[in-house]
Amino acid sequence: MRIYKESSEETLRARKFLTQWTRDGYLSEERYERLEQDTVSDLRSTNIFLRLVFFFFTVIGAAAVVALFFTIFLSRPSQQTTGIFLSIFAAVSYTAAEVAVSQARLYRYGIEEALAVCSVAFLCAGLGLAFFSAVPYSSREIEFVIPAVGAIASLWIWYRFNLWYAFPAAMIFAIFLPGYWTPSHSTQHVFISVFYAAGLICIVPVRSRHRFDYLEKAYSASEAFLWLGIYLVFNLKISDFRLLSHWGSATRFTSEFAEPFYWTTWVLIWCLPPLILKRGVRKKDRFIIAVGAITTVLTLVTNKPYLGWQRHTWDPMLLGIALTGVALFLRRWLALGPNGVRHGFTAARLTGKDKHTMSVGSAVLGLITPQSITPDSQPTNPDFRFGGGGSGGGGATGDY
Repeated sequence: MRIYKESSEETLRARKFLTQWTRDGYLSEERYERLEQDTVSDLRSTNIFLRLVFFFFTVIGAAAVVALFFTIFLSRPSQQTTGIFLSIFAAVSYTAAEVAVSQARLYRYGIEEALAVCSVAFLCAGLGLAFFSAVPYSSREIEFVIPAVGAIASLWIWYRFNLWYAFPAAMIFAIFLPGYWTPSHSTQHVFISVFYAAGLICIVPVRSRHRFDYLEKAYSASEAFLWLGIYLVFNLKISDFRLLSHWGSATRFTSEFAEPFYWTTWVLIWCLPPLILKRGVRKKDRFIIAVGAITTVLTLVTNKPYLGWQRHTWDPMLLGIALTGVALFLRRWLALGPNGVRHGFTAARLTGKDKHTMSVGSAVLGLITPQSITPDSQPTNPDFRFGGGGSGGGGATGDY
């Protein structure tokens, strides 16, 4: 059911390992050249920068084609007509993505990704306009079909093309589903957590069968997203943005949430981080360990607002000191183990992959925010001239 052959993805994975090991000095150039001949793939890929460029240009191009079609052939279409044609464009976009992979053999090239993403966007917009634009406001409970279709389509894109960001997109679509079923905010949070928990129950056994193949990273990221989603749903100080304005107040709970539910979520946000960290350490999974660390920090940050305690300006400083102390302790504890290793963990740098990732991230950040890095030129006044200066104690004076 996946569009890429298992052998092709395994070959690309092995090729990445060879490049990384050679860069880190574990393989000689001669051995790399010999092994490289065994990892030749028929898939076409590109670097992250061209991938982003192709992605955004394809999205712009697809939107321009749709707008041009409506401008030329449909001057003033009804909403139902617009929705039907958008649904047709969704099918065309998805078919183009399939053809780009099967015929052009594109892999993480940006073009096929953008076409797949546009198909989901066109489909949701088309369904909304074609079937629900004329529905009375009082009868719009059936509109949950739109986020449901969006979630299912995103899951299919994630499974079919193995695009990691399609999975959190499906999670975001799932957030809107309970709003059509119940007005209770507490019940909505419970529904969303049930969705994410069901996803965990489905992914964990499937992931165990792909422990050491090319799908390990995809399932690891998906499980990490689900753990993070469950935590964010239960942390009411984060999941409900309307409560952010009350962070500095002494209000412990609002009328939107019953007091038992409020305090239950407070207990859960303290119980979930250790559970996530235990899961990550047991599986030696960096993504899940990172989520466990993030949720731990978020629990410490939101604890005072939960309890209604007064926040102080030195709270971030104390948290930073505590985190620095924990990091130094863990690093020293690992370094003092036999050969610097304890239970399969080490503080020594084994690969330069993280350094390369950080350099790429810095370059992307520089492209996105050039003004924050390069200061603006200072304005100059061409009419201004120095003059009237005087120096010396012997009566010397003059303009300069």
